[in-house]
Amino acid sequence: MSYFITCIDKPNSLTKRLSTRERHINYLTKFKSKLVTAGPLIGEDGKPYGSLLILDFKVRSELQDFLENDPYSLEGLFKEVIIRKFKKVF
Repeated sequence: MSYFITCIDKPNSLTKRLSTRERHINYLTKFKSKLVTAGPLIGEDGKPYGSLLILDFKVRSELQDFLENDPYSLEGLFKEVIIRKFKKVF
């Protein structure tokens, strides 16, 4: 099953995002086989304010473990995380 995840940063957290980015990218690399796509959400000011991920996990609890152990989550970056099922057509 694929999941579409939107993560919105807490206000005024750009410094935290940037200082954690390298650990976050390294973490994602370990799950390359599960990633359909991932990247930052960009505001009108050109700065990131959240993340978008599409991931393939067979069991939702595995997805939850992945999200909870992401360095961004461990640092408390997100104000909101929305998880939805996703079906890739193209």
